[in-house]
Amino acid sequence: MDEIQKNLLEQVAGLHEMPEGAYNIRANGKSVERSTTAHIDIITKTDKQGIDIVIKPGTKNESVHIPVVLSQSGLTEMVYNDFYIGDDCDVTIIAGCGIHNSGDADSKHDGIHSFYIGKNSHVKYVEKHYGSGDGRGERIMNPETVVDLGENSFMEMETVQIKGVDSTKRSTTAKLADGSRLVVTEKLMTHGHQTAETSFKVDLDGEGSSANIISRSVAREDSRQVFLSKINGNNRCAGHSECDGIIMDNAKISAIPEITANHLDAELIHEAAIGKIAGEQIVKLMTLGLTEAEAEAQIINGFLK
Repeated sequence: MDEIQKNLLEQVAGLHEMPEGAYNIRANGKSVERSTTAHIDIITKTDKQGIDIVIKPGTKNESVHIPVVLSQSGLTEMVYNDFYIGDDCDVTIIAGCGIHNSGDADSKHDGIHSFYIGKNSHVKYVEKHYGSGDGRGERIMNPETVVDLGENSFMEMETVQIKGVDSTKRSTTAKLADGSRLVVTEKLMTHGHQTAETSFKVDLDGEGSSANIISRSVAREDSRQVFLSKINGNNRCAGHSECDGIIMDNAKISAIPEITANHLDAELIHEAAIGKIAGEQIVKLMTLGLTEAEAEAQIINGFLK
């Protein structure tokens, strides 16, 4: 891999070298590095682009890295990755996509990640998106995540996009069984003329299931953001959706939360707040010696931390 691709890997997956455990690294439309373990297998699909990741029941304290990097201008791809996670597992999955575009043609990565999680398992899923390059071609990413969460299992998702992606549509759908839990934390920043649309649809089908969806976003300059969140309470359950946005310059943010109770014991809450940085916060930091720009940067970094 060249230096550009190595930098992208560091940005989206924190990798300075090949990781321990199972991994599949994809660069410019091809798998370039792969490793499996005794408990985790990675199989290339034969009917379409993508891989199957099979994690055996009882697998504990293991990780899977599946980052994607694009450094070829004009490359467009669609990838399907399916995760089959057995009962009684405890695993961490690191994904993410980095696009470097120094050309005039658009570069685009679309991916669907489907999770089939067994009973009594814990899955931590981290997905980061990053763009770089000084070309006129856009960097476009459209990730879709589909979750089928088994009884008494817990999935925590961390999604981050803070630089360089010109256009993105991020979709997550989930179905939760009895006693299962889903926690999602999203961090997003847009600038220039970038656009970002995030949508969540969660069906709390199981008795005692719960979901907590939290989004923190900053929109700067002339960028546009839309946040949609829909939680359906179909049993005795608890659901919470929260969107907090900081708006700056000429940007626009729309937050569209929706909660539907289809059961007497469904407890659902939604919250949304959008506003500019408070002037007194900037003044307070400036009294400590920071410039106005430095004060804004500190506040944004703390908000997205």
